[in-house]
Amino acid sequence: MAYKLNDKSYYNNRELSWLRFNYRVLAEAGDTRNPLLERLKFIAITSSNLDEFFMVRVAGLKDQVKMNYAEPDTKTGMTPEEQLSGIGELNRENCRIQYEMYHELMEELEKLNVFLKRPHQLHQSLQDKLEKLFDEEILPALTPLGIDAYRPFPKLMNKKINLFVDLSNELGKQTAIVQLPTVIKRFYELSHEGKTYFVLAEDIIEEYVYKLFNGYQIDRTFPFRITRNADLTIHEEGAADLLIEIERFLKERTKGAAVRLEIDRSRDITINGSFLEEQLSLHPEDVYRFDGPLDLTFLFEMTDKLKYRFPKLLFKPFFPQQPKFLGNRNVYEAALKEDIFFHHPYESFQPIIEFVQQAATDKNVLAIKQTLYRVSSDSPIIESLKLAAENGKQVTVLVELKARFDEENNVHWAKELEDAGCHVIYGMNYLKTHSKITLVVKKVNKKIVKFVHLGTGNYNDSTAKLYTDMGIITTDPRIGDDAVNFFNYLSGYSLKPEYKELHVAPFEIRDMFAERIDLEIESHKKYGNGYIFAKMNSLTDKRIIDKLLQASQEGIKVDLVIRGICCMKPGIKDVSDNIRVISVVGRFLEHSRIYYFYHNGDKKMFLSSADMMTRNMIKRVEILFPINDPRIVEELIEVNELFLRDNVKARVQLPDGTYEYVKNDLPPLSVQDELMKRAVENSEQKKTELLQEHSNILERIKSRFRK
Repeated sequence: MAYKLNDKSYYNNRELSWLRFNYRVLAEAGDTRNPLLERLKFIAITSSNLDEFFMVRVAGLKDQVKMNYAEPDTKTGMTPEEQLSGIGELNRENCRIQYEMYHELMEELEKLNVFLKRPHQLHQSLQDKLEKLFDEEILPALTPLGIDAYRPFPKLMNKKINLFVDLSNELGKQTAIVQLPTVIKRFYELSHEGKTYFVLAEDIIEEYVYKLFNGYQIDRTFPFRITRNADLTIHEEGAADLLIEIERFLKERTKGAAVRLEIDRSRDITINGSFLEEQLSLHPEDVYRFDGPLDLTFLFEMTDKLKYRFPKLLFKPFFPQQPKFLGNRNVYEAALKEDIFFHHPYESFQPIIEFVQQAATDKNVLAIKQTLYRVSSDSPIIESLKLAAENGKQVTVLVELKARFDEENNVHWAKELEDAGCHVIYGMNYLKTHSKITLVVKKVNKKIVKFVHLGTGNYNDSTAKLYTDMGIITTDPRIGDDAVNFFNYLSGYSLKPEYKELHVAPFEIRDMFAERIDLEIESHKKYGNGYIFAKMNSLTDKRIIDKLLQASQEGIKVDLVIRGICCMKPGIKDVSDNIRVISVVGRFLEHSRIYYFYHNGDKKMFLSSADMMTRNMIKRVEILFPINDPRIVEELIEVNELFLRDNVKARVQLPDGTYEYVKNDLPPLSVQDELMKRAVENSEQKKTELLQEHSNILERIKSRFRK
C-alpha cells in the first residue's frame, strides 16, 4: 500500500517536544498529590534540565545560525532560526509558570515558619549576625571587577550568579561586577523566635556591597547569570592522550560563547540589561527577566536541610527490595541455573555491586570486563575493580571519557583504575560507548563459565535508587561468547564481530528495529493480531518513526511509553491513529528501555541501553539484548500493561503534540506506586517462605533428637 509519510504535520520538532517534557516535570510541582518539599524539588529539576538544554541544544542551534546553516530539520522542516524562535516563545511561558509556582510554594513554606528573606526584612539581631558573617566570611572572598577603558568586560564563569553594580561619585558614574565565589554558600540559614530564615548569598552581598566601593554611592544593583555554550568539540583525531585532551576541553567549556542571560528584576522591574546584552553579543530574545531569584537549583539544598524537620513533606520512604528472580540465593549459583532479572529501584542494586565485589576476591575468577559511563562519586564498583586488579585478576574497564558533564569525574576514575593495575580503555573514536555490560570469566567445576550482566542503566549505585532501570545476569553461552567478542572489539583492532544474540550499535540496532517492524507488518497481514510495545526516553529517528507510521497504517496497534522527546504525532486519522503515546513523569525517573513485538504469539522481547534516537543508534556503541527466558518475558509484559493502565501520573499525547492526563473510569493506578507495592509484597512473601523453611529444618533436627 502507499503509505502517508513525510508530511511535516505528522511530526513534532525535537526541541519543542523536549520543552513540553520539561513542562511535564514542572507540572509535578503543581500537583498537590505530591508532598511540598518534593514539589520544590521538581522546580529545581526543571531549572537544572533547562541549563543543560541551553548549554547544548540551544547553543548548537545558535552555532548553526552563526555559520549561516539554514538546513531545516528532517521532520518538521523548521530552520535553526525558526526553532530558536519557537523555543523562545514556549520556554518563556514555561518560565512564567515556573516562577508563579515557586512563589506559591514559598508561601506554603511560610505557613510552616520557614521564610526566604532579604537582610533588611529580618529582625535587627539577625541583620547584625549577617553583617558580621559578611565581614568575616564573604567579603575576603569577593573581587569587585570595575569596567572602564583600562578594565575590559570580564570573562564571567558559566552558570555563576553575579551582581551588577551601578556606582557614582563626584567624578561621574561607573559600572562594576561582583561574582559570587564558588567557595561561599548559595544561602545561609538563621533562626529567631521559632522561625527559620534562609537568606541568599547574592542578597547578603547586595546589602553590604557598599563596603567594596569606598568613596562611591551605590545607585543600583541586580543579580544576573550567564549560560555558556558547553557543546564544544573534543578533538580526538591526533590526540596523543585522550585524558589530556578531555582535561583541555573541560577548561575550554567554561569559556564558551554566551547563549542566555538571566536577570533578577524583582528589585526593579525597569531593569533591562541592555549593557550586558551588548557586552555578551546576545540578542533581546536571549535575555530572560524573572521576578525572583536566579538558578532555582538552590531548592535541592534547601529541601535537603528541611527534610529532617518535615519528613511528612517528602515521599513516604521506600527501600529497594530483594529481587524477585534472585530471592536470597547467591547470584553466581542462581545464574548457573537460570537467568536472573532485576528491576531497579523497586529491587535492590546491591546484588549487582556484589556481583563485582565477589568476583574481585574469588580465586576462581580469571577476568572481569566492564563498561562504565556514569558512576557515583564514591563508587563501590570502582573499589571492587581496583581490588580485583590488585588480586591478580585480568581487569579491563572501558571508561567513557566523553560522557557529557561527567567527563571530569570519569577522568579521575580512569586514572585511579590505571594506577591500580586495571587495563583502561577510554572509548572509541567519534563514538560514545553507552553500553551497560559486565563480563566475569570464572572457573566452575574445572570448566570456564562466562557470567554476563546486561542493563539499561548506568553502574551508579546512587542513581539506581532514583532511576527505573532493568537488567539480567545470564550464563547463556551464546551471550557469553558475544560479550567476549564485544570487549575484544573495544580493546583491540578487529572488524566488528558477527554477534549471535546481541545487537550492537552503531547501525545494527536501528536495522534490527526496522526489520522487526517489517516482520510484524507481515505477520499482521496473515493473522490480523499485530502489536508493538516500546518504552524509551526519547523517539527522534525518522526512519524508525516512518516504520511505526507504516505499521499503524497497516492496522497494527502500537503502544509507546516515552518519557521525554517524541518527534511523532499519534492519533492522526489514517496516519497514526493506531498509535498511542504515553509519558509517565513521577517520583522516579523513567529510564528503562523495553521493546516488544508480538509476532503472532512468538513474543520477542528486548531490553537496551539505547533509545530510538538517531544519536544512540548511529553515533554510540549501544547494546540491545534479547530476553529469552519465558518467565522474564511474562514479567515484562505485565509491567508494560501497568504502564498502559496508569491513570494517575500518565499523560497521553494528543494529535497536536500537546499532552493531557489520562482520563478513564478505571480505579486509580500509578505504575510506580504499584511496582513499589508489589516489590514489598514479594519480599515479604520471600521472607515468610524463608522463615518457614528454617522452621521446617529446625523441626526436622528436633525430631531426630526425639528419636
